[in-house]
Amino acid sequence: MGKSTGFLEFERRVSQAEEPLQRIRHFNEFHTPLTEEEQREQGARCMDCGVPFCQAGVPIGGMVVGCPLHNLVPEWNDLVYRGNYKEALVRLLKTNPLPEFTSRVCPALCEKACTCSLHGASVTVQENERAIVEYGYEEGLMHPQQNIPRTGKCIAVIGSGPAGLAAAQRLNQRGHLVTVLEREDKAGGLLRYGIPNMKLEKQYIDRRVAKMEQEGIRFQYNHSVHTAKQAASVCREYDAVLLACGSTQPRDLQVTGRDAAGVYFAVEFLKATTKALWNNTLQDENTYISAKGKDVLIIGGGDTGNDCVGTSIRHGARSVLQLEMMPKAPDTRAENNPWPQWPKVLKTDYGQEEAIAVFGHDPRIYESTVKEFVKDKNGNLKAVKIVKLSWEKDDTGRMSMKEVAGSEKILPAEIVLIAAGFLGSQKYVTDA
Repeated sequence: MGKSTGFLEFERRVSQAEEPLQRIRHFNEFHTPLTEEEQREQGARCMDCGVPFCQAGVPIGGMVVGCPLHNLVPEWNDLVYRGNYKEALVRLLKTNPLPEFTSRVCPALCEKACTCSLHGASVTVQENERAIVEYGYEEGLMHPQQNIPRTGKCIAVIGSGPAGLAAAQRLNQRGHLVTVLEREDKAGGLLRYGIPNMKLEKQYIDRRVAKMEQEGIRFQYNHSVHTAKQAASVCREYDAVLLACGSTQPRDLQVTGRDAAGVYFAVEFLKATTKALWNNTLQDENTYISAKGKDVLIIGGGDTGNDCVGTSIRHGARSVLQLEMMPKAPDTRAENNPWPQWPKVLKTDYGQEEAIAVFGHDPRIYESTVKEFVKDKNGNLKAVKIVKLSWEKDDTGRMSMKEVAGSEKILPAEIVLIAAGFLGSQKYVTDA
């Protein structure tokens, strides 16, 4: 696959990111794609390895290694190298129903398991994927599938996030009549209201939904199925019902002062910003949770927390800090974290890069948690008391967190964003 000596001849290259102090002035995607010639060179780096872990999608040591979709990565890398984007698109769509999304927001397990990455830089798989699917749209190859033989069966898909969209598309291709019921005003779920525009501009969702509608899939918006009576009605109306509601129940913090005005869940904050961008380009601060001129504390060190950092900076926050319970990750792989496992190493994402550029320091505070939300006399958040944590073995030999006595510290904060993960679907959905 690729060029037999390509990984020796060409260095890994990725799309150029706009400088942090420039890109924080807007909410658009900020990478300039490689040219076709440069992309073909990256395809050439695929090295015809004996075992392509990039497409394995198998658990090793408790972690999934390689693409969970089993994308035919070496095949379409080779086709990119040869300039045959049309056939590359055919191979890509065999396993991936929504490559315009995964090529933008997937964590790229394929690249971490690439054989090239064992002793050097991995093949630029994710950007090759994006180049292929965008070529397909530009050349009119992503045309709607027409004249699908119908089975006469009607299926309801509850939720239009990535799982709902993918399932609706596959079921429709099998000939069933599919209706997607979405409680929000637009399709996309997490893609639209959980991932900010900087990572995924929303016209790509609209483009895909328009294609699906042309293929016969119906979308009903502002349609919440949240009671047993409504659920029973849907079950009577359709031959089958598929729940694709997502894991949208956020993990909360039960500490003193949790009821302070100014404490929000992260997705609540990100969703409000996305809606206000669409409706009034953030001109009306009453329509979203504005961080302008405020001290912001984000609880959680994952992708959602990083998205809150980048969004807060674009609002014009006075300061941004990010609290992380875990210790700082090492710069290189530990001995117990060998290739091709996912590397448990320090990752500085776009939001953190921007915070360093704006404020002069990394926003992350490690091995710490919130002990109290401090309110003013009107019930508004004014500060947060945090405490350091140490990781110690308990009586069973398991590692557990212990507060470090005397390590409490007060941080100014007018907005707190809880990005501590999710606990599954919201209870009213499963009850119904």
